[in-house]
Amino acid sequence: MTLIVTTFLAILTLIAALGVVAIVVLGALGQLARVRGLLGPAALWPAFGVALTATAGSLYLSEVAGFVPCTLCWYQRIAMYPLVVILGIAAWRGDAGIRRYVVPVAAIGAVIAAYHVALQRLPGLPSGACSLDAPCSAIYVERFGFVTIPVMALVAFLAILTLLLGLVPSGDDIQIQEPPLT
Repeated sequence: MTLIVTTFLAILTLIAALGVVAIVVLGALGQLARVRGLLGPAALWPAFGVALTATAGSLYLSEVAGFVPCTLCWYQRIAMYPLVVILGIAAWRGDAGIRRYVVPVAAIGAVIAAYHVALQRLPGLPSGACSLDAPCSAIYVERFGFVTIPVMALVAFLAILTLLLGLVPSGDDIQIQEPPLT
């Protein structure tokens, strides 16, 4: 079962990475404003979906698959888990002003994940925060020859950043839309 779940998460990682590249290419071609105009605050929903999937995946890997998270994994979780709640509320309300709060947290998570990826690929790097019980250089999962758990986290953080910075207008540009009371 773990093989199926980790392969599924790796496929989602590749799809998210392609989405990041597509948004960057659209920006380079000058077409980002058109896409931003179509999606606007609705782009918060995919960002919420990425955070939710990353959180569920990390919980599955530790609680069901039994992989012991290393110190850097915990730091990445500290950055990702609150994003589920914050982005969920922001998506529900259509509150693009949330960028001010989410972008710094996601950027910090991306830096930690990038360092974690580097530690796995270059185990000689200093890793003072890691323990012998759960070394940060250990590779529990590797799909398609390069997609490891820290790569999944890095792509998730980059996808959230790309969605928020590339597609969601700044909070100064739009009004908060209150959800209808039913």
